[in-house]
Amino acid sequence: MAEAADSVRIAVQLARGAFRLDVDLCLPARGISVVFGPSGCGKSTLLRAIAGLEPATRGHIEIGGQCWQDEHHLLPPHQRAVGMVFQHAALLPHLSVEGNLRYGWRRAGSTEAVLRRWIETLGLAALLSRKPASLSGGERQRVALARALVTQPRCLLLDEPLSALDLDRRAEILPLLETIRREAGIPMLYVTHSIDEAVRLADHLVLLEAGQVRASGAALDILNHPDVPPLLAEDAGVVVEARVRARDAHGLLALTTAAGPLWVHAAVHPDAAPIRVRIRARDVSLTLSRHEDSSVLNLLPATVVTITPAAHGQRRVQLDANGQMLLALISQRSLEHLQLQSGMSVWAQIKAAALLA
Repeated sequence: MAEAADSVRIAVQLARGAFRLDVDLCLPARGISVVFGPSGCGKSTLLRAIAGLEPATRGHIEIGGQCWQDEHHLLPPHQRAVGMVFQHAALLPHLSVEGNLRYGWRRAGSTEAVLRRWIETLGLAALLSRKPASLSGGERQRVALARALVTQPRCLLLDEPLSALDLDRRAEILPLLETIRREAGIPMLYVTHSIDEAVRLADHLVLLEAGQVRASGAALDILNHPDVPPLLAEDAGVVVEARVRARDAHGLLALTTAAGPLWVHAAVHPDAAPIRVRIRARDVSLTLSRHEDSSVLNLLPATVVTITPAAHGQRRVQLDANGQMLLALISQRSLEHLQLQSGMSVWAQIKAAALLA
């Protein structure tokens, strides 16, 4: 376990009717810890407990060596140096963007330099005089993020901040969250039920189900565990670390990965930038020989490692592609047709259109 000053320690219990939240977590003091799970599993309740908004919460909360709650001590919400961003921005409608930012900033006793820093970082200078009603959803969330950050919180809590946005607005906010991760230097707890957001953002991943922690650890370790966690089984896949090699005239990125070269659809990334690509098992097909007369751009040589049962009578095939694990989901008929067995050499075929980065 990390030293207290370098960690977020959360061991809390909360009963509400038939539901019980009971978690025990030690999270990194920097980076993004994603709390992932289905609706109703307690993700938002956990954030509210950390912020002090659930008075019936019992247990221990310690952020970077500062105790917010234990059996002898309970810091009220207004004394917890926490920034919160919700699904809806919840800006004060009668104030301008600048008024919204300065409202919390004044109460926190922060500096003008901090205020200006986040206005510039989140691109808000041109919006300062506008009222929230005139902003797009993405602009409102940028203001909400800045409003939380200008108070210089010790912890940033984000409760599904992208779920109300369309795909274009999500694409606008995601790089800003990565910028905040780099520049804020504080722990960020990010709640989502989107596996794509978890893959893109998570340094640490917590799988929550029915108020209980099912897994907690380094994100790639959990996402790429050979025994697929039940919460991820329905959309099983692996996450491949990659670097941008080139971009074609039609928006495809050429990536370098341990498994081999990949073509993917992606937003603009600088050359040599590190990115993550999630390859879902259902998007991987197998063949015994390399096919060049196909629309499938990604062809990776691999070796069958294991074959295990999956839902609906399907089979999950674990592959080794030059040391990189891949998963393929195929039918029993396909398994028998190809006569697949452990140790066989195959080609993994992956449509570029199925990959996003």
